[in-house]
Amino acid sequence: MLMRQAVYLHFFSYSKHRFWAFTQMQRAHTGLQQCKGLQFYKMLGTGAGAGFSLRPDFSTYALLTVWDNEQCKEKAFDKAAVLQAFFDRSAEQRIYSLRPIHTHGKWSGQSPFEVQKPLGDKPIGVITRATLNPSRLLDFWRHVPQASRAIKQAKGVAFFKGIGEWPFVQQATFSIWESAQAIRTFAYESQAHASIVKKTRERKWYKEDMFNRFEIISETINPAT
Repeated sequence: MLMRQAVYLHFFSYSKHRFWAFTQMQRAHTGLQQCKGLQFYKMLGTGAGAGFSLRPDFSTYALLTVWDNEQCKEKAFDKAAVLQAFFDRSAEQRIYSLRPIHTHGKWSGQSPFEVQKPLGDKPIGVITRATLNPSRLLDFWRHVPQASRAIKQAKGVAFFKGIGEWPFVQQATFSIWESAQAIRTFAYESQAHASIVKKTRERKWYKEDMFNRFEIISETINPAT
């Protein structure tokens, strides 16, 4: 049986232990790097607004992981103390199993996702991320409200959250859409979105960027008990 790459995005929300969660943005690296079969990972903070946001959400953090296969992921989440701690101390976990179907660009100089054939008839998850050019920061952030309004008003978007490695400089968004057609409609018919895309190219906001599209294989929400 062919063992395929396993991609997961976890959102951990905290009612308590918020300072602990904040410290894990640095402290968790040692434990994560010891997980067998973990090809790529990103510890991510989240934004309080829609899409890119200047306001951090200190109650929610995200973990993106890419594994050799599903078995490696299951073993790590069963045994790795660093991963168990996220579940033990968070009040809610929102977990997405993702099947990469399109990727373009680089993330920290890497192309971590192995594109697979779409299964079809699945919701679509989109991760867009960028490292901003330092000389373009102010110009970029002046246009963020326009981008946020565009996704708030989009039809067919079921969920969206700003995520990022470093405030102001390394930013990303994760969104879930009802279908690939809903994404195309937003991309090609939203004047606000088209304007932002055009300015991104003309003004060279990004030092590095990446666009990824996934099928949502599963969504699990574990509320506080």
